[in-house]
Amino acid sequence: MTLEFQLNGKMVRTEIQADTLLLDLVRSLGCFSVKRGCGTANCGLCTVMVEGKPVLSCSVLAARVQGKNVTTLEGLQEEAEEAGRFLAQEGGEQCGYCSPGFLMNVIAMERELVNPGEEEIKEYLAGNLCRCSGYMSQLRAVEKYLNRKGERKCGQEDASMGR
Repeated sequence: MTLEFQLNGKMVRTEIQADTLLLDLVRSLGCFSVKRGCGTANCGLCTVMVEGKPVLSCSVLAARVQGKNVTTLEGLQEEAEEAGRFLAQEGGEQCGYCSPGFLMNVIAMERELVNPGEEEIKEYLAGNLCRCSGYMSQLRAVEKYLNRKGERKCGQEDASMGR
């Protein structure tokens, strides 16, 4: 069957089998940030965005993205690099195998939630499994990443200080 969709902002037209998983399709198209993990939609390694919402590509048939916009980490390079710096600074990336799926969900969470608290962050990211980091370093990194825009930069005036 012929499938047409946008992948990271570029129109793709390709032939697929009816049982092709989205995970296998995007990897065949060069998006190697999308990892195969559990194969049961439990680990988050295969996360991509479809129409701006995170989905587990190991449990979605490729045919479901007909006419839709699919984004992988390759399509979010600038945001991923910035979030990744916070993850690295806190020691939350360890081996890095789970990082692409994790970063996809962090970026999606930032777009979806307004000023999430610790419990909301934990709940949003609960589907991301990591065998290396222990999660606390990841949580610190996510909190710092989400709070980065609210920090006053050196040389800026702060209205609350009467300047």
